[in-house]
Amino acid sequence: MSSAYVIASVHVTNAIEFEKYRLQVPSVTEGYGGKYLARGGKQKTLEGEPFIGNRTVIVEFENYERALEWYHSNEYSQLVKLRQAGSYGTLVVVEGV
Repeated sequence: MSSAYVIASVHVTNAIEFEKYRLQVPSVTEGYGGKYLARGGKQKTLEGEPFIGNRTVIVEFENYERALEWYHSNEYSQLVKLRQAGSYGTLVVVEGV
């Protein structure tokens, strides 16, 4: 079974509200076996249109189903409200090879 990756492109609009999310999300993510591969480091568009966000996050999960379990969990759904209060963006999940 292949790993899966959640890729988030987030534009922070309220740093105080977003910080509440940022501080709480690792424990929930790691509780579902998520491993951060990138978390808001430097980014540069090399081709095409830039991502909508000023922050990109990549999280690896054991498999596609586990990534979906994390996203739809009660624990994470509570944090989504915090993320949306301080940012907007796009999250996708993609199955690895």
